[in-house]
Amino acid sequence: MIRPLVVLAFAIIAQASQPPALAGDAEHGRTLFVKNGCYQCHNYEGHGGAAGARLAPNPLPWRGFVSYVRAPRGDMPPYTVKVMSEQELADLYAYLRSRPRPPAVSNIPLLAR
Repeated sequence: MIRPLVVLAFAIIAQASQPPALAGDAEHGRTLFVKNGCYQCHNYEGHGGAAGARLAPNPLPWRGFVSYVRAPRGDMPPYTVKVMSEQELADLYAYLRSRPRPPAVSNIPLLAR
């Protein structure tokens, strides 16, 4: 019984000790999203597509986002520090968080039939 509590305590401490996301510039993030080809799989609004998951408007928590972008699983290429700096990732993250939710299917006439 004590072991799960110890694991939980370490997880909370690890989470608290991680630096918060850097302040990001959503407009620069939009430029990076297009420049680095993210839109090709995730769509221009980050709402996902045939090859990429929905990222916006609620991306993974910051540390999980950075970890996945740096060392993804599947077909996504890794975006190392040489490709995108931590600040550029913060800008990209700000862009994804700034995107509006997609409209409900019932609000799209062609799909509501």
